[in-house]
Amino acid sequence: MSDGTPAQSASGQQHSRTGLAVASLSLGTALNPLNSSMIAVALVDLQKTFALGIAEATWVITAFYLASAAGQPLMGRLGDRFGPRRLFMFGMVVVIVVAVLTPFAPSFAWVCVGRVVLAIGTATAFPSAVAMVRPLSKAGSVSTPRLLGRIQIANTAGAAVGPVVGGLLVSTLGWPAIFAINLPLAILAMIGVGLFAPKDAPRRAERMRTLVVQSDIPGIALFVGTLVALLIFVLGLESTPMWWLLATAVVAGGLFVWRELTASVPFIDLRLLAANRSLMMVYLCFAVFNLVYYTAFFGLPQLLQEHGGYNAGVTGLLMFPLAAVTIGLTPLGARLIERRGLRFTLIVGGLGLIVGAALLTLAAVTVNPIAILLITAAMGAPYCIVSIAMSQALYASARPQDAGVAAGIFQTSRYVGAIAATTVLGVVFTSGTGPEAPTQWIVVIGIATGLAIVHAVLLASWHPREYEERDTAGNPTAR
Repeated sequence: MSDGTPAQSASGQQHSRTGLAVASLSLGTALNPLNSSMIAVALVDLQKTFALGIAEATWVITAFYLASAAGQPLMGRLGDRFGPRRLFMFGMVVVIVVAVLTPFAPSFAWVCVGRVVLAIGTATAFPSAVAMVRPLSKAGSVSTPRLLGRIQIANTAGAAVGPVVGGLLVSTLGWPAIFAINLPLAILAMIGVGLFAPKDAPRRAERMRTLVVQSDIPGIALFVGTLVALLIFVLGLESTPMWWLLATAVVAGGLFVWRELTASVPFIDLRLLAANRSLMMVYLCFAVFNLVYYTAFFGLPQLLQEHGGYNAGVTGLLMFPLAAVTIGLTPLGARLIERRGLRFTLIVGGLGLIVGAALLTLAAVTVNPIAILLITAAMGAPYCIVSIAMSQALYASARPQDAGVAAGIFQTSRYVGAIAATTVLGVVFTSGTGPEAPTQWIVVIGIATGLAIVHAVLLASWHPREYEERDTAGNPTAR
């Protein structure tokens, strides 16, 4: 008995350390989706504070998403190069600085700047967490699906509880509070990772010039330029189309593709994506999924506040079932993957998304609280199932040595979908959410439901075992 006790004690301590490390990583991971969704109920307050129109106010969302879309792959690459633990700690320091300064921003432009920097800081967390899953799994003797499930719970819950937390903060303290709330959360995450996460391997010293070259700054600039030009062009279609912006987007997009195909270290490795069909399909499905989800996620609070007459606090509470269902069902989603397989779980989630999107049509008929609560609950189920399954699909499809950058591009897919969603809302709700809001909402949900059907078809065509069972040399392997 005495022979086994020290080993059991050491194993128990390591298991506890792994649990605390994952909890800290999960907290940091939650900050990006939390900040992406809290803003949904703060737009009206920002409009009033800075005397903005709807189109102008949405730039506080778009700025965050553009920075996140560009920052996630870059942060993933930096994590692979300098170590995920170091990158995570750096990101939390950036978040702390933003949380302290941005509440005192003197203009809306500075608020947008704060959101950009906040996006970059929080973008470090998810790639770092995914890159640390393998060593944490070995150290704590816990399966990678379970660890990914815990991290994904935080990722999905962060986005889901955003309107609730944001509504409470905005209705009591105003929009600056959605920045300040990051301060204690980032400090806790940084302390936990510093104490319990595995240390990074020693790194070799490198010149700054080498780092800049390998970060592919031109590729990032062309990527962001393409998105911005295309976004402004689409938003201006209702009034006076600026065709030169469309031409700019096409040229910038072409240059981006050329740059990525010729760069020694590309921002987004297009050749890698072309060679890995499974991974490319994961990114495409995740982008379409988020286009559908965020169309409803940002459109519904706007409809409730400006057409239904609810304040930010009540709107946040009406969105609460989405958070509750997401948090409650995500562990069940992880078990469903283990028992029935990844592809089966994805298809179930895809079909659920079609049903949830279609049910959102009820908001055009009534904004009765009970109806809205049922609608948001219906959206929570497919959101959590698809999110956790797509995270596992990413892990199954990416090569281990590319875990960080693959996770970064995965998050870029999220934000490309979200940017497209805000564009759809901006185009449909050009005249605001006035008397025509129910009709406009039906148009929005018609688009979302159609895309949900496309999403389900794409999921049905994805076959994970093709890559899961073979390594980069084509030899069978167990992942």
